Amino acid sequence: MDLKVFRDISYGMYVVSTSNEKNVGCFINTLIQITSSNPTVAISVNKENYTNEVIKNKKRFSVSILKESASDKVISVFGYHSSKDVDKFENILYEEVLDVPVVKEDMISYIVCDVINVVDCGSHDLFIGKVIDSVKLSDESPMTYKYYHEVLKGKSPKKAPTYVEEEVVLEGSNKYQCSVCGYIYDDSKESVKFSDLPDDWKCPRCGVGKDMFIKL
Repeated sequence: MDLKVFRDISYGMYVVSTSNEKNVGCFINTLIQITSSNPTVAISVNKENYTNEVIKNKKRFSVSILKESASDKVISVFGYHSSKDVDKFENILYEEVLDVPVVKEDMISYIVCDVINVVDCGSHDLFIGKVIDSVKLSDESPMTYKYYHEVLKGKSPKKAPTYVEEEVVLEGSNKYQCSVCGYIYDDSKESVKFSDLPDDWKCPRCGVGKDMFIKL
């Protein structure tokens, strides 16, 4: 079975957010509109994500739709860190809407939903939500998962429903790839060679150290 076939299905890039004692959130790539009259949507969230647990307790969540021109900042914070360990909203533009946080930084629109059903899909839960608010923030194009992979060279987190274990492709040049997020450090385009970077240097996308990079 070729799991990469599933990448031919169209996906987007979204931040799902909710709250308990603090605001929590993570990236997802599965958002489906189910109905248009009295609109309902469905999102897929890994059971190991702390956000999943909080959505079940809160029974309300927001989904913000990422724009194509978004910086690495939002992708890094919500894609490669856990809300259990860090305050993802500390340096992010957001607003409280209907008692849940809504990320507005680098987003083109958002929706707020009440959970009306949860479907157990094994590794993930499918949350079906009734839309109670929706706002358009920008006319820019949304970021697709295809754009994230092919243009930004992003890598699916292991908890994403589209995650596929990949082999590193040898390119015969001085390039180093982050094994967590896929960020590539190219010696030919940087003022400092990778080997000369200080030991405390961190990946600009996900924040891991040099030891998590693989030479291509």
